[in-house]
Amino acid sequence: MPKKKQPGENRPKVNNPNVLGLHAEVVEQPITDTLELNYMPYAMSVIVSRAIPEIDGFKPSHRKLLYTMYKMGLLTGARTKSANIVGQTMRLNPHGDAAIYDTMVRLSKGYGALLTPFVDSKGNFGKAYSRDMACAAPRYTEAKLTPICAELFRDIDSDTVDFVDNYDNTMKEPALLPTTFPNILVSANSGIAVGMASQFCGFNLKEVCDTAAAYLKNPDCDLSETLLGPDFPTGGQLLWDENAIREIYETGRGSVRVRAKYRYVKEENLIEIYEIPYSTTVEAILDKVAEFIKAGKAKEIADMRDETDLSGLKLAIDLKRGTDPDKLMAKLFRQTSLEDSFSCNFNVLIAGSPKVLGVRQILEEWTAWRTDSVRRRVYFVLNKRKEKLHLLKGLKRILLDIDKAIRIIRETEEESEVIPNLMIGFGIDQVQAEYVAEIKLRNINKEYILKRVRETEDLQTEIADLEDILADPRRVKKIIADELKEAAKKYGQPRCTDICYDHAQEAAEDDEAEEAYPVHVFLSREGYFKKITPQSLRMSGEQKYKEGDGPSQSFETVSNAEIMFFTDRCQVYKTRLTEFDDTKASVLGDYLPAKLGMDAGENVIYAVLPGDYSGALLFFFENGKAARVEISAYKTTSNRRKLTGAYSDKSPLCCIRRLDGDCELAVYSTEPRCLIFHTALLSPKTTRTTQGVAVMTLKPKYRLERAEAVEESAVVNCSRYRVRAVPAAGALLRAEDTGEAQLDLLGGGEDA
Repeated sequence: MPKKKQPGENRPKVNNPNVLGLHAEVVEQPITDTLELNYMPYAMSVIVSRAIPEIDGFKPSHRKLLYTMYKMGLLTGARTKSANIVGQTMRLNPHGDAAIYDTMVRLSKGYGALLTPFVDSKGNFGKAYSRDMACAAPRYTEAKLTPICAELFRDIDSDTVDFVDNYDNTMKEPALLPTTFPNILVSANSGIAVGMASQFCGFNLKEVCDTAAAYLKNPDCDLSETLLGPDFPTGGQLLWDENAIREIYETGRGSVRVRAKYRYVKEENLIEIYEIPYSTTVEAILDKVAEFIKAGKAKEIADMRDETDLSGLKLAIDLKRGTDPDKLMAKLFRQTSLEDSFSCNFNVLIAGSPKVLGVRQILEEWTAWRTDSVRRRVYFVLNKRKEKLHLLKGLKRILLDIDKAIRIIRETEEESEVIPNLMIGFGIDQVQAEYVAEIKLRNINKEYILKRVRETEDLQTEIADLEDILADPRRVKKIIADELKEAAKKYGQPRCTDICYDHAQEAAEDDEAEEAYPVHVFLSREGYFKKITPQSLRMSGEQKYKEGDGPSQSFETVSNAEIMFFTDRCQVYKTRLTEFDDTKASVLGDYLPAKLGMDAGENVIYAVLPGDYSGALLFFFENGKAARVEISAYKTTSNRRKLTGAYSDKSPLCCIRRLDGDCELAVYSTEPRCLIFHTALLSPKTTRTTQGVAVMTLKPKYRLERAEAVEESAVVNCSRYRVRAVPAAGALLRAEDTGEAQLDLLGGGEDA
């Protein structure tokens, strides 16, 4: 069997004597070897040791910092300078003082990025909701651990977790922290690794503990009964979407929408915004609103300013007389990050491997890991009790004849012979003999003897109970559940983010500031989109397109109309024409895949102006089927820009047609055959992903090619192709019905 070559073996060598004027040897290295030898170890290090959290809910940088503070006695002691903590942490984390301090800031109570902060801070630690409010230098701030950290380090010295060497092998650090509650779900966490990322939203501590306890009791329980939804430290309103929440719980991926909270102060005619979404900042909101004011799209606003102070966040919007505050806020929710989405990607390290898990799977992994920690703790305590019982049994033998023990010690000439003589005299081992030899004279009394005998009996009872715990998984689960209930009772807080179940999105009504005006819109085959006013269109020349591109669709509508773009990935993107600037025919227009944030390689194939969502869409597929879907199936109550499952993916899509009233359509296959049928034969569906019904029966090697209105087709003898029921095979196309004959007649004047 030939020997397998190692990476880099038998590489060609090139001698280049002119490199820096020295004789040097340059070795060529294949790019695959470079990736394998240099890049892959770096990528794995970033994934495993830096960016992705583990089942205890911490990244290595968090864990090293908190453990250092714990060893410094900052759980029960007074605060110390942050610079001192940073310096001590560098014994475990050599990434530099700035990185360590940034980590501590994010874990602090003052910064406000976590629902359950772990660092009790004093001084200016900045704010999570502001990009400009920077934290003070570490020499000016102080910190200690918050009381909830007792749940992170409970029994850490009882062999509950493994300890590993630090980077220079001078001390030990915990591989994980033995958290008594699922911190992975409580603490918001985000990280970008190489080729993957992680994004955890926070959940309410009490809800998480109740859910974990319910899961221990019944792994098939309904999580949504106890875990109501994500909770964010910046508050706001969570817009409830059952499908989105269920998707996050089941797959670990998805997004939720969060809206700011506001109140209207009638006396001063202003709006106060006092809670904003977790994913935005005060400055981003102010910049966007200022943009709209300059563009003349928010004429109701007289002034907007940041009035944040020690009492908390507050943005004030002065209104002009007669302004409806609710209508204005509805507009701002649509156009600014006052309503924003938070994307979830629950990527967590399990036994060193990154996995994207749903909430139920995370609870499964956490309970398995926590069960092992509790069993290790019980086993550790059991061994300690057994050791003590062993010593007391030796003491018991001595105390039965204390005079004999004294005589043996007095008659022994050398000190080194005391232990062996006691071992021989009473039949005890060396450990027991050493324990006995250390007893003070004052303890040789009746009371002491009776206490030790009673203690022996208690130890035997306790050992039997500990052994029963190890043998009974139900008792281990009960211990975990009791600790969860204790943590929830002691540290549980009310939700910061309210859940808004009734949030039907009001129709976007344009008022005097945004009066609707007529426009022409054009969509090209390659996905370029233009919105042009009639005046500009009359003054312009012909439409400009890229080479190889051309017109696909055009409409006459108004400037604030809603529009839907269907793509070749079975998705539809909903937006309004107000999102597009007026342009000219001489420019290419907006490239929709970039403008709408489409997936890589996704292309627009059809545009629809839904209007009042009446009518239907006909989807024709290459397998000969057609689906009639009501446009109302694409109507959503929430302000969602993207809908997945826009149509069936069981067969490649051939074309889409809008149907405002029943009519006759001509359907063509590649054989070529044609079939004319009435759309009333297709029953409407409300399910977007329906496969529809078979319209044209096809032979194996042929497919449905296109569909068009009869009056638009070149068919002359319609009765030949018309059918009363579907599916049907249709009839072979005759030359006079293809339209080619007419073209020949028009262009063949010379031959005539």
